[in-house]
Amino acid sequence: MKYHFITIEGNIGAGKTTLAHLLSKHYNARLILEQFADNPFLPKFYEKPEQYAFPLELFFMAERFKQQKELLQQKDMFQSLTISDYLFTKCLLFAKVTLPEDEFRLYQRLFEIIHQQLIQPDILVYLHAPVSKLQANIRKRNREYEQNIQDDYLFNIQETYTHYIKQHNIKTLFVDASNADFLGNEKHLQVILDALDKEYEGGQYYLTLP
Repeated sequence: MKYHFITIEGNIGAGKTTLAHLLSKHYNARLILEQFADNPFLPKFYEKPEQYAFPLELFFMAERFKQQKELLQQKDMFQSLTISDYLFTKCLLFAKVTLPEDEFRLYQRLFEIIHQQLIQPDILVYLHAPVSKLQANIRKRNREYEQNIQDDYLFNIQETYTHYIKQHNIKTLFVDASNADFLGNEKHLQVILDALDKEYEGGQYYLTLP
């Protein structure tokens, strides 16, 4: 393995956590999973987004920072690879979609202060799926508070992610996850494993699943 820190990203329902689990098992890697269920503002946000967006995003940022700083600073002699199912920058990307301009500017100032204290991933695996696929996955996993997520919200998140990745020239494996089934189709997982066996310059590299 040529990398020490791999991050899996994508929209809500893209399959990030499933892939992170499989890669962690394959590589015997340390796994960092987002603790989204612990956010008390999440159900409230989906009911009244304008009222609860700022405390929601602030809570997420504080928890992600605490988790990544603690885990990434621990040296594990038996596990040289860490895999995370979220990019810390997602704090800023989601906030850009959910917050009004004045609140976002304040949030951005806080983000910039703490972001520089964290280790950045060596490579990003981004799962890109159409909104219809995301909605199907959201219905399938059946979290009650997610069932009313609007297509426009998912589309805006998707656009924000892809714009940020391309604008910042992040080293990214951009995976077309339209038909992704990492649990049921070994060939899909193998495409990712083969891609991670190579070294890349900065920029985006596009993968299609068979």
